[in-house]
Amino acid sequence: MGLRLRNPLRGVNGTGRLAAMSGRELQATTLDDVSKAIIDQLQQDGRRSYAAISSAVGLSEAAVRQRVGRLIESGVIQITAVTDPMQVGFRRAAMVGVVVTGDVEAVAAELTEMSEVAYMIITAGGFDLLVELVCEDDDHLLDVINRRIRVLPGVLRTETFVYLKLKKQIYTWGTR
Repeated sequence: MGLRLRNPLRGVNGTGRLAAMSGRELQATTLDDVSKAIIDQLQQDGRRSYAAISSAVGLSEAAVRQRVGRLIESGVIQITAVTDPMQVGFRRAAMVGVVVTGDVEAVAAELTEMSEVAYMIITAGGFDLLVELVCEDDDHLLDVINRRIRVLPGVLRTETFVYLKLKKQIYTWGTR
C-alpha cells in the first residue's frame, strides 16, 4: 500500500498550499506542519499505524485519525495499493497524447469514464491531453485507441507511447 497525492504533476505551489482538483473547480488546501508530517509518515509507509504516526508527530492517536480522515475527505491524499500493472495481469500500458479540436474538457470527461484510463491530465504544448492506459494486451490497447478514443467527437489526432518496462514509480516527493 502507498500514499498517492491527487495529482503529482500539480504538486505543491511553493506556498505551503497543495492544489487539489475537485471536478472543474480548483481548490487549495492549506497544510500546517503537523499535516505535512502526517503525510510524510504515510508516504514512507501507507500502512503505518495511527499510533506510530502519533508518536512521530506529537499528536494523540485519535487526533491523527481525524486529521488523516480530513486529508482523505478533502482529496489531498488517497491511501491505496499501488501495483505494477504488468505483474498483475495487464501486459500493456501506454501513454497516449491526444490533440483535440474544440472543448478539451468535454473530451477529457468522456475519457475519464473509460476503465482503462489510469491517469489523465489536461496539458499545454503538443498535446491537449496525456492519457495513461492500462490494458490486458496489444489487441486491447488497439481497440481502446482505435475504436474508443479516436472516434470521440473533437479528437483530431493521437500519438501512443508504449511502455516497455516500469523502472521507477514513487509517491514520496514530500510536501512544501
